[in-house]
Amino acid sequence: MAKAVLTTKVDPTYDDLPEHRYHFPRSYLNQVEAARGDWVLYYEPRRSSGHLSSRGGRQAYFATARISAVIPDPTMADHFYALVDSYLDFPRPVPFQEGGHYYEAALQRPDGGTSKGAFGRAVRTVPDREYEAILQAAFATLLPHGMPPPPPRPAWQARGFAADQAEFEDDEPAEIDRPVVERVIARPFRDAAFATSVKAAYGDTCAFTGLKIINGGGRSEVQAAHIRPVAANGPDSLRNGLALCSTFHWMFDRGLVSVDDDHRLLLAKGAVPDAAQRLLTPERVLLVPARAEQTPHPMFLRWHRENVFKG
Repeated sequence: MAKAVLTTKVDPTYDDLPEHRYHFPRSYLNQVEAARGDWVLYYEPRRSSGHLSSRGGRQAYFATARISAVIPDPTMADHFYALVDSYLDFPRPVPFQEGGHYYEAALQRPDGGTSKGAFGRAVRTVPDREYEAILQAAFATLLPHGMPPPPPRPAWQARGFAADQAEFEDDEPAEIDRPVVERVIARPFRDAAFATSVKAAYGDTCAFTGLKIINGGGRSEVQAAHIRPVAANGPDSLRNGLALCSTFHWMFDRGLVSVDDDHRLLLAKGAVPDAAQRLLTPERVLLVPARAEQTPHPMFLRWHRENVFKG
């Protein structure tokens, strides 16, 4: 097995749904097959869509997941799907380079610039030490020791070798801090990471009411709600999350309120007290984050309406 980086846009060219699947051509099959059963990173490039003039992408690693299976695309020849599980958004998207340090050493030329050829590959394998360093940067506020210094440059770079000479260098496996990966897998850590991401995306504001309540200790009282619960195979994705005050979180989980595809709030008939209804936004429209990749996905909203909502 080997870890990998999967590149996907806000408005993907391929049939990507990062929480569940990654669509790719045969040219990347070997790299994806090598990562089957292992962890991958999702990377968002500068282009937000397939149009050459598009911009707005974060140029950052934004989530991790695990490839569970690789299957052929039944409708498009020479294309495949990587099916994923254990998806988790990063509280902090990690730029591909910070302070001159490239998290993927292969993206940096020996002269210090960016290798456009390496960057042009939508699927790239990464060693464990680089995957771990990106996790440390993404979850710095949730890990006990914060963000460590960047890992050392590969020996071939430090000694001034060209990239095509690297294969002749000794590549002794790095010592991996296994507890970092194990912590990411653990449910308590994932819950904390999900809550941090959702609260930040919504500015600590309830999406149903617009209320932002900060307690005496400076802590937000808003809660992070899964639209499709984890118990029902819902992912720890911003697009599967809502920031809600405790009352409406309780009502949402019990199907007394829901949201349609146009973000209008739905109320189960006779189930929501008048006092609670008066707290809703005046237009009874869901407040959503400004960035498209953080807004609730229609697939998850539809699942809630069809399986939880009592309207």
